[in-house]
Amino acid sequence: MNIDTTGWLDIATRVPSPNQDGRPSGMMPELIVIHAISLPPGAFGGPWIDRLFTNTLPPEPHPFFEQIQGLRVSAHILIRRNGEMVQYVSFLQRAWHAGVSCFQGRERCNDFSIGIELEGSDVHPFTGAQYERLARLIAVLKKTYTGLADAPVVGHSDIAPGRKTDPGPCFEWSRLQVLLDA
Repeated sequence: MNIDTTGWLDIATRVPSPNQDGRPSGMMPELIVIHAISLPPGAFGGPWIDRLFTNTLPPEPHPFFEQIQGLRVSAHILIRRNGEMVQYVSFLQRAWHAGVSCFQGRERCNDFSIGIELEGSDVHPFTGAQYERLARLIAVLKKTYTGLADAPVVGHSDIAPGRKTDPGPCFEWSRLQVLLDA
């Protein structure tokens, strides 16, 4: 697993999102944010996450899709339940994943973070394949970008408390740490 000089992971499927832009001048990633997503809520598989992140999600297939029509969001990368990785935004660019957010007094976490989505929810355990890929990806990110070498890994709930709950109570932080230490 390697990241090229333009910020794309060699083993990930590329599905470029328009929901991204440049980081502020001189700003590089210094924080890794873990998210969880399922579309529709509680369902896995299908094209819906790709469609959301590329602004092509139709409202008809599910009532929830009507509620999120017009939402302009993205993440740098998604790790599906089977470990497959889909990258939407170069790690060098700013993905629109954190929304209103703050970490250690710094607002606008999108400016200085990498957003990693796991296909999952607050009520479903994540898969072994997801933990393995996530740990390997974090290791590669920390090796590739000097600002991430000692960077914290946090949940969306840590940077948007009261607004977001993901990756949720089913995410095993200790399991991830064991894999990162290995």
